[in-house]
Amino acid sequence: MINDNFFMNLAINEAFEYQLLTYPNPAVGAVVVKNGAIVGVGAHKKAGTSHAEVVALIDAYENISAKKVDFDSLDAQASHEFLLSLPQGFFKDCEIYVTLEPCSHTGKTPSCANLISKLGLKRVIIGTLDPISSHSGGVDMLKSAGISVDIGCEKKRCDELLEPFKIWQSRAFVLFKLAQTTNGQIGGGYLSSKESLTHVHKLREVSTKLVIGGNTVREDRPTLDCRFTNAGAPDIVIYSKSDSFDKTIPLFGIKDRSVEIKNSLDFLDKKGFYLVEGGEGMLNALKNHIDWLLIYQTPKLSSKQLSYNINSNLQFLHTSRNSKDILIWSRFLG
Repeated sequence: MINDNFFMNLAINEAFEYQLLTYPNPAVGAVVVKNGAIVGVGAHKKAGTSHAEVVALIDAYENISAKKVDFDSLDAQASHEFLLSLPQGFFKDCEIYVTLEPCSHTGKTPSCANLISKLGLKRVIIGTLDPISSHSGGVDMLKSAGISVDIGCEKKRCDELLEPFKIWQSRAFVLFKLAQTTNGQIGGGYLSSKESLTHVHKLREVSTKLVIGGNTVREDRPTLDCRFTNAGAPDIVIYSKSDSFDKTIPLFGIKDRSVEIKNSLDFLDKKGFYLVEGGEGMLNALKNHIDWLLIYQTPKLSSKQLSYNINSNLQFLHTSRNSKDILIWSRFLG
């Protein structure tokens, strides 16, 4: 039997497609249901654009009316104005499942709680409450409008989804990214699909700093840009006991990029999202600082005798796949 948990898990899965890409905002997913049928699905995709509820409601409008909107649904202002212009009661038979309490405040985007209140949906199902007190209050706003509200559906998974956002409010959130074959081998050029490489470049694009080891710079002589997303290159921190590097390699030659060489990890005391790319040495060096691990596992077996030889425990949080690779999000337990 399809129940609230089923729809909330769909919202969580949608949100994980954009996990960390929304930095400094949280990843949030939403699903709109009418008379037991899914009519809209959405997620927050990038800071400054429409929130998950709005994307899902625009999707629901298009499916219910069989009409396409003539504007970008990620334009928050245009989307809010359009939804508020619909005939009164258009969504009266709809419920919305959202992984995080709809925001009550108006910032770069208008208030989602206020929007839902005015649209008059019959029920809102919320996974977890907003941990930022200045952003909370959405539940009270919805209830004041006479909307039925249920809280705590799939709370554990929704809290896991929200974990990076909570962490970077007070310190660095550290994600270690690695790519490997199905039998756990690494190295030998690109292992991942173009979709996975593009995803990595999207993470680089929004990260506070990209952290790499000195051996990576000396041996691979990388560029570490965002060419797959046509975005500016990320700022770099090279963690190395020695500052002896060939400064003519592409890494050091990109305009408007900051490259710092650090022999300590004190920079991780600062708030932000720090993406780490490296081999076994970096994994060992940062193992007491890593929060999550993201593994891109490609459907390939390799005879190369190079892998991450480290004893650590992980807690799997979410898996998804693109056209080729499996993406495994895990909490790093050290």
